[in-house]
Amino acid sequence: MKKLTGSLILSALLMLISCGEKPEEADFSGKLTEEEIRGGRLTPEILWKFGRVGSSQLSPDGSTVVYTVSRYDHKTNKSMTEVCAVEVQTGETNVLTSFQGSNFSPRWRPDGEKIGFLSNETDEVQLWEMNPDGSGKQQVSEIEGGITGFGYSPTGNHIYYTRQVKLDETPKEIYPDLPHINVRIEDDLMFRHWDSWHNYSYSHIFVAGYSDGRLDEGKDIMEGEKFDSPLAPFYNQAEITWSPDGKIIAYTSKKLKGAEYATSTNSNIYFYDIENGETTKITEGQGYDKYPVFSPDGRYLAWQSMETPGYESDKARLFIYNRENGVKTYLTRDFEENASDFTWSPGGDKIYFISGTNATYQVFAININTREVTQITSGHHNYNSIDLSGNTLVGEKMSMSMATEIFRINPSGGEETQLTFTNSHIYDNIEMGRVEEHWVRTTDGENMLVWLILPPGFDSSEEYPALLYCQGGPQSAVSQFFSYRWNFQIMAAHDYVVVAPNRRGLPTFGQEWNRQISGDWGGQAMQDYLTAIDAMMEKPFIDEDRLGAVGASFGGYSAFQLAGMHERRFRAFISHNGVFNLESMYGATEEIFFVNHDLEGPYWERPKPVSYEESSPHRFVQNWDTPMLIITCERDYRVPYTEGLQAFTAARLQGIPGRLLHFPDENHWILQPQNGILWQREFFSWLDRWVK
Repeated sequence: MKKLTGSLILSALLMLISCGEKPEEADFSGKLTEEEIRGGRLTPEILWKFGRVGSSQLSPDGSTVVYTVSRYDHKTNKSMTEVCAVEVQTGETNVLTSFQGSNFSPRWRPDGEKIGFLSNETDEVQLWEMNPDGSGKQQVSEIEGGITGFGYSPTGNHIYYTRQVKLDETPKEIYPDLPHINVRIEDDLMFRHWDSWHNYSYSHIFVAGYSDGRLDEGKDIMEGEKFDSPLAPFYNQAEITWSPDGKIIAYTSKKLKGAEYATSTNSNIYFYDIENGETTKITEGQGYDKYPVFSPDGRYLAWQSMETPGYESDKARLFIYNRENGVKTYLTRDFEENASDFTWSPGGDKIYFISGTNATYQVFAININTREVTQITSGHHNYNSIDLSGNTLVGEKMSMSMATEIFRINPSGGEETQLTFTNSHIYDNIEMGRVEEHWVRTTDGENMLVWLILPPGFDSSEEYPALLYCQGGPQSAVSQFFSYRWNFQIMAAHDYVVVAPNRRGLPTFGQEWNRQISGDWGGQAMQDYLTAIDAMMEKPFIDEDRLGAVGASFGGYSAFQLAGMHERRFRAFISHNGVFNLESMYGATEEIFFVNHDLEGPYWERPKPVSYEESSPHRFVQNWDTPMLIITCERDYRVPYTEGLQAFTAARLQGIPGRLLHFPDENHWILQPQNGILWQREFFSWLDRWVK
């Protein structure tokens, strides 16, 4: 069920949907009203006023960071994305784009003289360029259908770009005498993915000659191949890169079809030689191989690799490939945690990367010769991405109390300097609750980290209602993330104490802790939840008679499962896009490799995997006795909305108070401003009614 959230192309395309008209009347300033300032607490409306920082990249000389800020106006349901820049030494920021709508994916030209970016200024998304100060904007590409991503070659004489290529026949093309038909005809898996049905097209990479703002006709380097690069459904451009000499494009693709594609995570990295047109497969494993990055001298390729077939949450290992002798080296063999977001040092002897430790995400470095790993940063925060030019290291950082901002990091000592202050006007007027780290002993004698988020103006002499937060994933850490829906600070602002445990199955606590969720959804993880809330109930400021449990995805599953076993601990449950019936989930979800691994096979196997008997909430609905808000989204194909419909039916037929909140146009997440505000209002209305 887990997908990295951070998908730049997905976010950009969603913005395009909401920007069909000129938004002159929309307010993207993010300014707080006098009433909001007087209130001094986070509200759903204020959450949508945050500027959302992303897509940062250092200039070649390390002096300037270009990045994007996405803003929303909930009154008009519109959005826009601006390209901005911040000077590393002075912190001076500038908005570089003035187009209405979305301007995204900024990238420095290798000579530092231009910034390329994507924009829908003309009806289709095309490549534009501008000077580093934002002047001289010029459209570079005029490609039919638009493009979805691009990258300059280091030598500056080529550009790769990605776009959708139609290769399959539609039913109307098969039956041209029936022009008014509305039907899909499918012969194999996967016919839909994440939130979209297969559109008869595939994401392909094109390479084109380039010279000072002029782009030649592109060549499809995957011509005729019915495969995607980057991988669907998020099309992350980090899966494509150039060699330093500009002669090789390394790209990621899963070159499988049908049922084999749906049941496998076997993606590979390929080299395409732009001079002779030859393609060579570089990796050989059976799990994910992604995110290729060349060393500065081009001698090595680093990439992320998973070993176990079908296991999307396997250890993310750092490998390097020596192009001179063909030797592949598993660099992080002796490092327990995952490694991601690789950046080479200028000398090529180190790789900087991000990894998790105790529910935070920090910057690390590894020496490729000694394999010695050094932790660079520390503290209660997450780094989401890093970039390095010369000796200048920057990263995008967030915490439970701060949305993403850009920081400069000392590569030697780890000291951090904040460069952007996009949302300082909000923090200056809105009080955030205190976040505490607690450790509790689980039923099997292990130590578990539990975050406690306290209401603003917390008074330890008072009693507060509490919410048990159940995390999704199921393998996704309750780390220092700042969410625009499952936001701990807005829960605390409603005077709830939030109990957020890193239960069994969550990363950053070692691979064994992470693995223990697979095949045991309803077992130790549920005991960990109950242990966490029981331990926190001993705090004198938590009212044990006013407890709720909430969650999405696997967290929504957890709410359903706990409802059948909580022994009257909770007064209300909220389940968003949760799994209810494991058998129907298996048959209706799209990435079959996930359920094959986590449920240990299909339900028709003999002997039948125990998950279907012991861990399916629908088998325990006779024990339900607690009011439940159930939220479903029609375009969620990972956890189909019918799971929630089944649960709602089961609750109401048993006379249990319930409410169904169904969003026809949303996917696994809530992405539209007014839908998001309604979601929050219903969320807290339900909790206030039954818990408070």
